[in-house]
Amino acid sequence: MNKKQPLFGSLSSDLPAGLVVYLVALPLCLGIALASTGRPDLLFSGIIAGFVGGLVIGFLSGSALGVSGPAAGLVVIVLGAIKTLGTFEAFLAAVVLAGVLQLIAGFLKAGVIGYYFPSSVIKGMLAAIGITLILKEIPHALGFDKDFMGDEALMQDDGHNTFSELYYAFIYNSPGAIIITAISLAILILFDKPFMKKIALFKFLPGALFVVVLGIIMNYLFSIGKPEYVLSGEHLVQLPVANSAKEFISFFTFPDFSSLNNPQIYVTAVTLAIVASIETLLCVEATDKLDPYKRRTPTNTELKAQGVGNILSGLIGGLPVTQVIVRSSANINSGGRTKLSAITHGFILLVSAISIPGLLNKIPLASLAAILLMVGYKLSNVGLYKTMYKLGWEQFIPFIVTIVSILCTDLLKGIGIGMCFGVFYVLRKNYRNSYHYKEDKAANTIYIKLSEEVTFLNKASIRKTLDTVPENSKLVIDGSNSENIDYDVLESIQDFKKHTAGLKNIVVETININEVQASGGH
Repeated sequence: MNKKQPLFGSLSSDLPAGLVVYLVALPLCLGIALASTGRPDLLFSGIIAGFVGGLVIGFLSGSALGVSGPAAGLVVIVLGAIKTLGTFEAFLAAVVLAGVLQLIAGFLKAGVIGYYFPSSVIKGMLAAIGITLILKEIPHALGFDKDFMGDEALMQDDGHNTFSELYYAFIYNSPGAIIITAISLAILILFDKPFMKKIALFKFLPGALFVVVLGIIMNYLFSIGKPEYVLSGEHLVQLPVANSAKEFISFFTFPDFSSLNNPQIYVTAVTLAIVASIETLLCVEATDKLDPYKRRTPTNTELKAQGVGNILSGLIGGLPVTQVIVRSSANINSGGRTKLSAITHGFILLVSAISIPGLLNKIPLASLAAILLMVGYKLSNVGLYKTMYKLGWEQFIPFIVTIVSILCTDLLKGIGIGMCFGVFYVLRKNYRNSYHYKEDKAANTIYIKLSEEVTFLNKASIRKTLDTVPENSKLVIDGSNSENIDYDVLESIQDFKKHTAGLKNIVVETININEVQASGGH
């Protein structure tokens, strides 16, 4: 596929993918809004963030497949900030400022930090999100919908944890939800079979659409034949319904800029900008790894797009926005090819919120849970674990540690712990591979051939090796392959040559090593 394919060059793939992303995004937008604000009257703030993430960021972003919207990773920050600042309007002012900071960061080219996350950690993040999706969606699949979205972390604010929620889900299940979930999963698995791709109709219409329509129909049929199986209230999507244009406009909230004299506004803005940017850059890296065409997203452009998106979202009453891996991976798994799929999902969110909220409120959460269960499985399938294990401990351990840490804490903390292990193995490999050691016993000579890049991190291992050179021998240190030798290492070689070698009667020969630099130019 041509990497520069025009925006409307893959309509047959992007439009269905956009529809699937919309179906995934709708309940997440509402659930994250409820969890972030704690106020049912502010659910529309999640929809605003969703369509801004699709229409605005989708258009401005350089990412072909990334999808932006309200993020579960910001829930705790948002909830705490609203309480600290006192009003939602004051919080919106902080969101606007956070967007401005992201925009500045993009122009300062701060997006480069996105390239410094180890591959094992990114893959661990994806797998952990897959497991989290499965664990969090099982209650909805069984019809236990007390938690609208499900908390992100293992331990939850309501005193429960992920596994206690699963326990209650199996105890207080709904037969109607279980039937809808089972049939929906069967349809989604069927749609993944190669022979289904050969049928023209199913190339365009995604399995998720059939699942949603069937869920509505089945729930209606329950009302006729099995009333006790009917799903209602908390078991269905709950989108605010406006009875007039004036009421719809009232769903939008505007920031209170008079609160800018409160120092906490700036603390909140900086916190949001940093966390949202890190989450976005992590998701950009993960999405690029999932992209079947291996395109690279310009990270500085992405920060600018996120900044504009957050400025606009804050101005009209939306939650802060980041690129989100759940929606992005749903986009990829649904066959999206260009950013038109992300733009489409934002457009449908806006239009449906205006025109058909009543119909959308008939969609069972069990149908949407089935879609997300499939996304979760694709992110964390058995084949991934086998592949990572075959790559060796240096890849497998940071991968597993990242998964466990994210599941036991939250996304950012888990990635931080995974990064520590990833960096440890990088340093360990660097420590071991800074040079090649060879001993010629017949000639009583030891050869040390330095690697291409020798940094201060290699100083300890090289000094340790120099200390083991036996007395009355010859040492050859060859820097022919080295593009760069750090000053600290040069200084250690010079010190050994001038002092230790003489004491141990060692003849030292250096090849292509600039010892003048180490001696300070004397």
